[in-house]
Amino acid sequence: MTDKTMKSADDQMKTVKAAWDKAPAGPKKDAALKHYHAAEKAQTAKNDAECTKELHAATLALA
Repeated sequence: MTDKTMKSADDQMKTVKAAWDKAPAGPKKDAALKHYHAAEKAQTAKNDAECTKELHAATLALA
């Protein structure tokens, strides 16, 4: 993993978190939070593919 990849994951995490913060309370926000937490775990485990997958799922949950 390169620093560029890690920064990209960090940027994605910030973007999804900001969208989650602005979302109204409800089942979509709850579902997105579960995916966000899974992304955090994947990022900690340095599993970029899983992190990106979970961030994408969180984004879709908020849509």
